[in-house]
Amino acid sequence: MDPRTRLERQARPASLLLNMGPSHPAMHGTMRIMLELDAERILNAECEIGYLHRGFEKTCENKTWFNLLIYTDRLNYVSPLINNLGYAMTMEKMLGLAVPERAQLIRVLMSELSRVSDHLTCLAAMAMENGAFTVFLYMMKAREFLWDVIEQTAGARMTTSYIRIGGVRADLRPGWREALAAAVRGTRAVLKDVSGLLDRNSIFIGRTRGIGAISREDALSYGWTGPCLRSTGIAYDVRKAHPYLVYDRLAFDVPVGEHGDNYDRYSVRMREMEQSLRLLEQTAALVPEAAPLPAGPVLEPDEAIRASRRRRASGRIRLSPNLEGSEKERQPGLMTPDRPVGVPPKEDAYTTMEGLISHFLFFMNGKGIRPPKGDVYFSVEGGNGEVGFYIVSDGSDRPYRLHLRAPCFHAVAALEQLIRGRLIADVIPTFGSLNMIGGEIDR
Repeated sequence: MDPRTRLERQARPASLLLNMGPSHPAMHGTMRIMLELDAERILNAECEIGYLHRGFEKTCENKTWFNLLIYTDRLNYVSPLINNLGYAMTMEKMLGLAVPERAQLIRVLMSELSRVSDHLTCLAAMAMENGAFTVFLYMMKAREFLWDVIEQTAGARMTTSYIRIGGVRADLRPGWREALAAAVRGTRAVLKDVSGLLDRNSIFIGRTRGIGAISREDALSYGWTGPCLRSTGIAYDVRKAHPYLVYDRLAFDVPVGEHGDNYDRYSVRMREMEQSLRLLEQTAALVPEAAPLPAGPVLEPDEAIRASRRRRASGRIRLSPNLEGSEKERQPGLMTPDRPVGVPPKEDAYTTMEGLISHFLFFMNGKGIRPPKGDVYFSVEGGNGEVGFYIVSDGSDRPYRLHLRAPCFHAVAALEQLIRGRLIADVIPTFGSLNMIGGEIDR
């Protein structure tokens, strides 16, 4: 078989073949774009993915339903909580589980924080690649505001594994309302500054308006969703079209563009961030205050030993700080009571033989979560579009088949068409406007 690429075989004698990537700072991960050029004009292009391939789906088929959750963090690693949510809700649909309302509200908070973080990262890189380095710094500052709030609750900034099958891992930390309100205020101020720097900037408009345009029909044929599809004027949003969690009780708009070009993809994401900030404020107002856990008095050493023995005897112990928020008393508002799909409470595992046995059985091969035979598909609105999981169960403790519907894959499929006929300088802004995430596309 001819080892040359399709583009190499079809190249014209007078044209120049140029590789852009895969090792390139503007490739947003690792991706190769082979360009056929006439001077600086792009005659043809061929995109090659797979340089970051990690075998996500096949790996998940060899892990238990609970243990594969951590691999969803590594898909779109800028907004991992939405990946957690998509997988968890797919499993809940398969198992027929009802999630407590408090956990649903917390999920919305974490999802919208992640969405804004995702859009900030995309536009920061896109602006920097157009020469607007100040905008990059401003947006990274805003992302820190949001990641601080996520870290306070989930305990991590990127690989969170916080949203679990049946609920969430832990409750919101004390003072979360004030921290969230401050993050929202700071982010709004940054978005206002960025709008002032870019919205009417002649250089930025010249690099984005009318470049990388696509029609509605072509966008749909490629399977586009999310901000890229909405930039063409189609107001499809999974949160509106197929409401999940409590989105049907929240007021928000779906911003759309007109031309489907680089500027519209920038504009749609900017307006979507404002809508997400609205959602954060509405959701925070709906979250009730958690009942405080009983705080024990300060005891002398001998008294503390006797109190510890009494707590062990009664099944009540004080957990270590890294488990704060996941106490047994909080579980009714955080995890579904329908069936044991989460790790048994630490208080039981540490104090009773029955609790310890339950803990071992949950993690033993052939035990743990065992959904019925069948298949199911469920999707959520991710930072780049519809994130869907198709799962087939054979009744065992591991998936028989798991497939991810990654929105980045469909967006990048159209890149060759978007840059054909343009200049080399148009490749990077166009590619940046699609927000390709290597971990998601090279699954």
